[in-house]
Amino acid sequence: MTATGIGYDCHPFAAGRRLVLGGVEIPHERGLAGHSDADVLVHAIIDALLGAAAMGDIGEHFPDTDERYRDVSSIELLRDVVAQLSARGLTIGNVDATVVMERPKLAPARAQIRASLADALGLPVERVSVKATRGEGMGFVGREEGVAALAVATLS
Repeated sequence: MTATGIGYDCHPFAAGRRLVLGGVEIPHERGLAGHSDADVLVHAIIDALLGAAAMGDIGEHFPDTDERYRDVSSIELLRDVVAQLSARGLTIGNVDATVVMERPKLAPARAQIRASLADALGLPVERVSVKATRGEGMGFVGREEGVAALAVATLS
């Protein structure tokens, strides 16, 4: 059996916060607002994995009303989900994700982000894809109000 899941997340920019994508801190004048570290890329991947396993969504597993998750590293949440999948006998095949933001450019950090995600997922880096695109001046992304991410994951 092979199952596929789709994940999506977005967070607004906020002053005084770090910008963390894929577990990697990206130099930028603003970070993302959120209960955890607001890593939209990891959140989208978590939802893709949970969706493929029919296990609900990130909010069910790590609610923003629970103080245990305040400022938590989303990579640690991803590791927890990977352990849950493994306990159910599920194996991650691959993850493909896209970050949507005007700036900063993701390219300088892409290799580090892929390595960080691959480590947390327990996958070779060749099975983790991270792409980036812009809003081309349209919508909340184009106005540089926030960042969005989409992900697809396969399980067997």
